[in-house]
Amino acid sequence: MDSLITVWNALPFIVGGSLVTIATVCIALGMGLVFGVPLAVGQVYGSPVVQRLVGLYVWFFRGVPILVLLFLFFGLFVGLGLPVEPFLVSCVVLGLTSTAYQSQIFRGAIQSLPQGQLKAARALGMSDGAAIRSIILPQALRLSIPGWANEFSILLKDSAICYVLGTQEIMARTNFVAARTHEHLALFAAAGLLYCLITMVGLYLLRRLENKTHIPGYSTGMN
Repeated sequence: MDSLITVWNALPFIVGGSLVTIATVCIALGMGLVFGVPLAVGQVYGSPVVQRLVGLYVWFFRGVPILVLLFLFFGLFVGLGLPVEPFLVSCVVLGLTSTAYQSQIFRGAIQSLPQGQLKAARALGMSDGAAIRSIILPQALRLSIPGWANEFSILLKDSAICYVLGTQEIMARTNFVAARTHEHLALFAAAGLLYCLITMVGLYLLRRLENKTHIPGYSTGMN
């Protein structure tokens, strides 16, 4: 009963951290979308130099752990004299990392489309840029939604690491209360259920988006 009372009293404080968690994930996901699409296009249709540069970027951010990147960028912000706001650093790190992963999701979607579409667009007098914007990307982005949903789940879990910088998200607030009440098991179990709830809601919304934008003839990846 003592554990349940502690969790109940701390729940509003911990749930308040979910707003920070959701904001961090949404910003990182949006950042990955904005920068990931051009990187994917560059890797598929760019020159060999562009392809190597994109490959180097992807290799770095997929190879270095999130925890190391958080401390690395925190130190970089301090060294450059930029505002050292834990929330901002967390969003930048997760956003740049998500850009690397999302670029590969979009690249795979682009390469899964029939190559004859671009040739047909050229035959009709369209430039490569116009064909990619008007024909290739609208299809590729719709096919990428299942992979995008997986990226959402990954980002949500990775956001828990951001507590090491002092970002006031779910994990940081749970750890704060647990250190003072010593009810670690009950509090972290409640935090885990909160993460599961956010994941289910997010995946439900993305599933609806996928069903609404489904391309006839292509199988869906989310059940």
